Amino acid sequence: MNRLVAALVLLLITAGFVRSQNIDDTTTVLHSPKKAAIMSACLPGLGQVYNRKYWKVPVLYAGLGGVGYSIYFNNKYYQSFRKAYIARTDNLLETTDEYPRYSATNLLDLRNYYRHNLELSVIILSAVYILNIVDASVDAHLYDFDISNDLSLSLQPSMWSQNAMAPVAGGITLTLKFKP
Repeated sequence: MNRLVAALVLLLITAGFVRSQNIDDTTTVLHSPKKAAIMSACLPGLGQVYNRKYWKVPVLYAGLGGVGYSIYFNNKYYQSFRKAYIARTDNLLETTDEYPRYSATNLLDLRNYYRHNLELSVIILSAVYILNIVDASVDAHLYDFDISNDLSLSLQPSMWSQNAMAPVAGGITLTLKFKP
């Protein structure tokens, strides 16, 4: 089993160095959004590394770690208050009360509060995971996007009138130039 996992990890790591060709063999695809999305789905952050956006990986893992700690924290207190509520309502003399200062309704409210936060944390973890995949795919789509000086946009104030009798109007002129 360990050899299978090691082979899969090695395959994913080396997948970024292999070039694939189109069907017509005239062009070579150097950067694939599909590959970036699959890599991020297998191991969060691997698609960002494939896209050479290394600074995003620590941000991603900080987010995953923070949400993971939130899940741990809320689950711990949810289980604690759940057990305390069950112990309070079982009417057995042998059970010890861990929270004697809380009433049964307070224990139930606290249990529900931490359960809600636990479920919300799981939803946030899922959202961070999905955003990781979407980010890798979008970055791969924009990997070869041209942001050179050949494109220019200028905003300038302008004055004009319809005819000699009409008042002069002012505005902003937007000019977009594409240089070949």
